[in-house]
Amino acid sequence: MSDAETYESVLATRYASPAMARLWSAGQRARVWRRLWLALAEEQRRLGVAIPEAALAEMRSHLDDADLEQVRVYERRLRHDVMAHIHAFGDQAPAARAFLHLGATSAYVTDNADLVIMKEALRLLVGRVLAVIGALRDFALRHRALPTVAYTHFQPAQLTTVGKRAALWLQDFAMDAEVLHDLAETLPFRGCKGTTGTQASFLELFGGDHASVVELDRRVAAAFGFREPLPLTGQTYTRKIDSRVLDGLAGLAQSASKFATDIRLLQHEGEILEPAEAEQVGSSAMPYKRNPVRAERICALSRYVIALRDNAAQTAATQWLERTLDDSANRRLSLPESSLAADAVLVLATNVAAGLDVREATIRGNVVRVMPFMATERWLMVGVQAGGDRQTLHEVIRRHAKAVAEAVEAGGRNDLLDRLAADPAFAGVDAAALRRELEPARYIGRAPEQVTEYVEGALRGVLERLSAYAARSEAEVAV
Repeated sequence: MSDAETYESVLATRYASPAMARLWSAGQRARVWRRLWLALAEEQRRLGVAIPEAALAEMRSHLDDADLEQVRVYERRLRHDVMAHIHAFGDQAPAARAFLHLGATSAYVTDNADLVIMKEALRLLVGRVLAVIGALRDFALRHRALPTVAYTHFQPAQLTTVGKRAALWLQDFAMDAEVLHDLAETLPFRGCKGTTGTQASFLELFGGDHASVVELDRRVAAAFGFREPLPLTGQTYTRKIDSRVLDGLAGLAQSASKFATDIRLLQHEGEILEPAEAEQVGSSAMPYKRNPVRAERICALSRYVIALRDNAAQTAATQWLERTLDDSANRRLSLPESSLAADAVLVLATNVAAGLDVREATIRGNVVRVMPFMATERWLMVGVQAGGDRQTLHEVIRRHAKAVAEAVEAGGRNDLLDRLAADPAFAGVDAAALRRELEPARYIGRAPEQVTEYVEGALRGVLERLSAYAARSEAEVAV
């Protein structure tokens, strides 16, 4: 069938970056498997197993040219993907055929390769999160003192600043960056454990020498950049590791969805809009529309990542004894798809964060509209200081505020200040004194200082810790 007649993952073809799609590709998996077989044979030879150098040389010369079509032919015959790859590798490296996969079980390549790829995927995602953080940091500092209406229950509350709200998004993403970094750097290696995790085959290979078995396990893990292999496995590594990784990705998706949802709400209010291209079409039927499609896509993909977290948890919870195969087909979907979706979310989030369109006139208009309500507590204090009764003034303000709110709902203007200035209860108060209380900067508290203190304090510490990841580009993803 042609490509047009075959289903393709839209995550790979439409949303995720080429770097992440390549990491989880069949070609990349074949390259990692071959390197795992080579590392196993090299370390076995160094520890005394009689493997000729010619076998290793042939393996080295065919690490990157796996014939995937030939692999498929073998798999149709053998009904076993690992054996299909072993036969195809053996065809290309005949001197190594007798030594390929020596002492290993299928999980040696499948599980270890998953961990190698997941480690690289997490590192790539840390770099992606840092890009989002950089864009939001600049945005938060730029608008740290711009007053805006804060909402609780999506009802006007008191004031905050545009930058302070952005700093809340920023802080969430910074937490995620640390979690993903820690996952990447502490991810264990399955190692060389044999069929049921007892290392019996390797103990036989080394004639009962336990020290050599332990050293082989350690050396192969080190060859792939892992600090240590897992101390214990069954046939597979514990699927709790997958669950931990997807917990981290789900946390990232939560932050992204919160950010994108807030942008959708603010775009509805006309205050902050996501970027749009010059010829971008909002609707096939309504040409005037400018929809927050990128933020909506972030929410959609984030929801998918969050849902996959439960998938990994269920897989970890339902494994039988030393292993069962009901994890295999599931993990072939959930591990790459969660990484691809998280990658797509972050690419979109960076684009949105770097191009946010702040409509300051609309923001000021909304502030002006609600400021009289915001100022009622301060007006109460001014009235009391002028000799009024606090409880009487409270009732006067409440009654006028209720009437004004109803008038505003009907399309009228907010004339609460005029009403209070004309009320006899405020006769001892100069109207100019009430008007001074309408200055928005009086109502943003320490929001500007909070932004500066966070960016220069806690966030700087996070960025310094993760600085090695900031420079990672798609070209630096390991082969």
